[in-house]
Amino acid sequence: MTINRSGFSDDEYLSAGAEISDKATLFRESELIVKVKEPLPSEYELFQDGQGLFTFLHLAANPALTEFLLRRNITAFAYETLEEKGTLPLLIPMSEIAGRMAPIVAGFYLQKVYKGKGILPSGVAGVPPARVLILGAGTVGINATRVALGIGARVTVINRGVEKLQHIDELFHGNVDTLPATRENIESEALKADVVIGAVLIPGAKTPRLISKELISRMKKGSVIVDVSVDQGGCIETTRPTTHVNPVYEVAGVIHYAVTNMPGAYPRTSTLALTNRTLQYIKMLARDGIENSIKEGSPLRSALNTHKRKITHKAVAESIS
Repeated sequence: MTINRSGFSDDEYLSAGAEISDKATLFRESELIVKVKEPLPSEYELFQDGQGLFTFLHLAANPALTEFLLRRNITAFAYETLEEKGTLPLLIPMSEIAGRMAPIVAGFYLQKVYKGKGILPSGVAGVPPARVLILGAGTVGINATRVALGIGARVTVINRGVEKLQHIDELFHGNVDTLPATRENIESEALKADVVIGAVLIPGAKTPRLISKELISRMKKGSVIVDVSVDQGGCIETTRPTTHVNPVYEVAGVIHYAVTNMPGAYPRTSTLALTNRTLQYIKMLARDGIENSIKEGSPLRSALNTHKRKITHKAVAESIS
């Protein structure tokens, strides 16, 4: 019996009515491919012309994948751009997990054995806690704040919109410092921080760079950056994608964690959380077909990134051009 990394056995899939096949057969015989992460270069040749794809894409930071999807005439739907009732329902579960992971990961790499500052995030009696700076007050930022505050860190959140800062203030009963996103505030807080968490998102677009390489050179040695925004290019100039096998690197004495699939570290939780959200839209695609699913008024239309060899999402098109 085979058990996948999410903890589900082949027998469980079979008893639910699934068929199990090899990867090449699955791609060859399927009209719609449903994944979690974007297609890997090793999978490109498995796709059939005109096939449908539903997954996280993050095309703004991946022009090579965009070019492939257009060339192969793939109708690609991106989880991260699907909007309904003013929210991004398919991005929320992964953002929640990545946000909650960020302070935990940062605390781990603050250990001296990993070249961190040797600061316990919570501090102890008579010793102050770590200072955590969170850039962004969306789903990632709120969840990172919840955990960082919960483990006893001193937390500052910087965000462009004051409304979200007001929400943070109310949500955490004034126990979090909040500041508007000005160059001066970002620089001042980054220089004081032991941990910086990048939690910036512009749906479909490349993330703006908020911390420069020059500023990194002046930050505390042994401080830790966790750039959750890496999937969209990262909000730190020195960010480059890493993996769970090799998750960190060092620039000017500052430790960078920039794993592009943070929730993959907890596949059981991530699988269940994502499936809870995606299943209704997968059923919609299967029931109505692609053309009917992308008509005006359908939530899946906002998820459409490429169709008939054209980029169909405005923010993606602007980022790629």
